[in-house]
Amino acid sequence: MKLVIIESPNKRESLKKYLGEGYEVMSTKGHIRDLPEKSFAVDIKNNFEPTYEIMADKTALVKELKRTAKTAQEVLIASDPDREGEAIAWHIAYILGINGDQKCRITFNEISKDAVLDAVKKPRIIDQNLVDAQQARRILDRLVGYKVSPIICKKIKSNLSAGRVQSVCLKLVVDREREIINFKPEEYWTVSAELNKFDDPIKFKALATLYKGKKVKFKCKEDVETACQNIENAEFKITKIKRSHTASHAPAPFTTSTMQQEAQNKAGLSTAATTKVAQILYEGVEIPGEGKTPLITYIRTDSTRIAANAMAMAKEFIQNDYGTKYLPAKPNVYSSKKDAQDAHEAIRPISLKRRPADLKASLKPEVYKLYKLIYERFLASQMAPAEYDNVVVDIQANDITFRVSGKTMTFAGWTSAYKQMEEVQEDSDVADKLPQLNEGEIVNFNSLKKEQKFTKPPQRYTESTLIKAMDEHGIGRPATYAPTIAVLANRKYTEKDKKYLYPTEVGMNVTDFLQKYFSNVFNIDFTADMEAKLDDIAENEADWHQVISKFWRFLEPLLTTANGGEKMKAEPEKTDIKCEKCGHFMVIRDGRYGKFLGCSNFPACKNIQPLEQIKYKGICPQCGKRMTERKSKAGKIYYSCEDYTNCKFMSWDEPTGKKCPKCGQHIVIKTFRGKTQTKCSNKDCDYIEE
Repeated sequence: MKLVIIESPNKRESLKKYLGEGYEVMSTKGHIRDLPEKSFAVDIKNNFEPTYEIMADKTALVKELKRTAKTAQEVLIASDPDREGEAIAWHIAYILGINGDQKCRITFNEISKDAVLDAVKKPRIIDQNLVDAQQARRILDRLVGYKVSPIICKKIKSNLSAGRVQSVCLKLVVDREREIINFKPEEYWTVSAELNKFDDPIKFKALATLYKGKKVKFKCKEDVETACQNIENAEFKITKIKRSHTASHAPAPFTTSTMQQEAQNKAGLSTAATTKVAQILYEGVEIPGEGKTPLITYIRTDSTRIAANAMAMAKEFIQNDYGTKYLPAKPNVYSSKKDAQDAHEAIRPISLKRRPADLKASLKPEVYKLYKLIYERFLASQMAPAEYDNVVVDIQANDITFRVSGKTMTFAGWTSAYKQMEEVQEDSDVADKLPQLNEGEIVNFNSLKKEQKFTKPPQRYTESTLIKAMDEHGIGRPATYAPTIAVLANRKYTEKDKKYLYPTEVGMNVTDFLQKYFSNVFNIDFTADMEAKLDDIAENEADWHQVISKFWRFLEPLLTTANGGEKMKAEPEKTDIKCEKCGHFMVIRDGRYGKFLGCSNFPACKNIQPLEQIKYKGICPQCGKRMTERKSKAGKIYYSCEDYTNCKFMSWDEPTGKKCPKCGQHIVIKTFRGKTQTKCSNKDCDYIEE
């Protein structure tokens, strides 16, 4: 009997089916040996050597593994094919007494019969470089978590944490929020003309792009009125037509990051849901008559590379289902990012014969949605470009040049398999439909539209755009995106307003403290550089002890300074509730388990009461903190700033946190006679958001 050891028990059924008799498959259910939670366990004075221990809930499993391994002819460790999986394999080998030069490690990028049977024929020794890279990451995170976190707990409030990646990710959210708060809208105007040919009823809109030969910049109404004098009486003449033929190349197959982004944008799946569903698709779903069947390749990857056999599979499928003209002249190959590990293929279906439509009845809705995305994206990535005829038309009227453009698809190419989401461009000159136009032709003028507009602040991050930013900046790695976002939410550093993330007060305080004392550690460049150093360890170019030692020499003096720094604890929030024991007003305090009501006469009076769940509604337009929903003595709902001690802002209507671009007053959500509008709170201002 040969023993195969895997991480997830969900893979066991598929592997047993593929391996057949003569193999026993056991699961570790993740890590079995790790740094202990309740002690630091890194010997700084002894070259940062870690102390590992068997996890408390895995002792019985370890005994069973040892017992089974003793009777096995061969032990093969098939933990996940990444650095963390390599480290788990190393721990398993240590526990079972397997020598470092013994070929016991197998990996496969997909749980298919061919891949699994091929892997068991080619065991290798455990890659110590990958183990060291993961070990270095673990120790780096332990140094930050166990040395910085206690300081922010002491200086701000209990039960907080800092993280090498999470704190930089939080800074992105905080910086964006402050950018929004400090944003000052600028006025601008657009001018468009509705036109048509004299012999054609099709009307089209042309946008003013040039004034007296220079790019249009209408900053106020006076600019528009000056430029548009006598425009109604002008001759609208086509002065230039530019025609071109363009091709749109297929998007690359999914990496972890792009899958998580697209799953939220197109399927409405959160990052956590996407990660969970992708794991199900990788480990296998129940298909009637077949049992548990894996559908996609490994899901933690930053590579867009596709194996040769997968390219051949796609080529045959496209040729049979779409035709030869949908095949590119040569197979599409995509280059990965410069800092990509490129350890695995892109995420793709194992077999194109398993069409999403055929499996829909067997899959839960969210599983079907994600499989369909992955399937169609991969298929499209191997198809020919989509082709378009483009036209750009300039129309002169007095001193203004109006422009309209059109785009007509001439060949669908990859878009026949996958529809890419396109951002809606404001102030676009693209027409839905254009008649046949010719240079020198005079067109009919119908009307002129002058619109006052204001520049908008950047949008808050969504989970999707935050992952995109992490990926682009090189912060973290595919396996860390979802856990990082989850930590920010669990620690109450961020909250959601619909799909948008905004920082809480404590999240802002943590960021401010870390930037005051650790700005050279918790920043994008330093974090990305550290990821590169971990890559160097994995590629046998750096010694992990030296990387950790250099980091510690950098961090240690900062810890000393921060320990002696000022506290940033928030003052308790005042309320109008009187203490029934001593008559003083109660205040809202932060405790280990959340907010509670405590007497302001503490410690003389130790009266405490549970606090009803606070309802947060929007952002304070005065200071940028959260608004809370409250009730007056008469029972009427009103809204006030959570920082009532320092900010006295209140409103009877729910504020959005934005200011009116016309008059500068705050914008509210107002309901009147059953109709809800987002409008300016100033009754003399007519601004209403579309």
